Amino acid sequence: MATLLLIDSSVSPEGVSASRSVTATFRKTWEEQHPEGTVIHRDLAADPLPHLDGVAASAAFSDPASHTPEQQAAFAVRVKLAEELEQADAVVIAAPMYNFTIPSTLKAWLDQVIIMGRTAGEAPSAKGTPVTVVASRGGSYAPGTPREGMEYVQNYLEAVLGGGMGLDVDFIVPELTMAPVNPAMADLVPLYETSRDKAHEDAAAKAKALVARLAA
Repeated sequence: MATLLLIDSSVSPEGVSASRSVTATFRKTWEEQHPEGTVIHRDLAADPLPHLDGVAASAAFSDPASHTPEQQAAFAVRVKLAEELEQADAVVIAAPMYNFTIPSTLKAWLDQVIIMGRTAGEAPSAKGTPVTVVASRGGSYAPGTPREGMEYVQNYLEAVLGGGMGLDVDFIVPELTMAPVNPAMADLVPLYETSRDKAHEDAAAKAKALVARLAA
């Protein structure tokens, strides 16, 4: 029985959020293809994690037998997140672009779940796990566009998830999501609609392919 770890981080609800809409398509397809599977859903906007502090950080580099009660409680959060990642057969992460980068709630999850010597380091415990990142954005930061140099979502997440944690990272990029509500972008609505439709198609196809791969 396969397990999907789904992480949403948009501050907007599903009916408004482009990233939530696409992760919902991924989940729906996954569950249709694998109804006996398990989905672990973390909504980082509805239930944000604490940002990493000195207590939680120091606990990862000290003997558990010496932990103070505060360190024990803080490190328990990190261990729980690591366990969720380790038991997942696939991961889908919603990473909308806020101010050119990822939401602070998603950064908090990363800072908490990255434990050197466990989920990161020479032998990451979830190495090879397929991760699909839904990197939505209001404009376009694709190669050749004026804002190409301001793309700090895909570049960062490829480095931290792939390079740092050894995960198998793939991206789905719904772009121009502000076109329907920004009059200045009205002429870009057809491109937005094409991008939106492709994102949903890609999410469904990716979910089906992962289920088939896990079942093989």
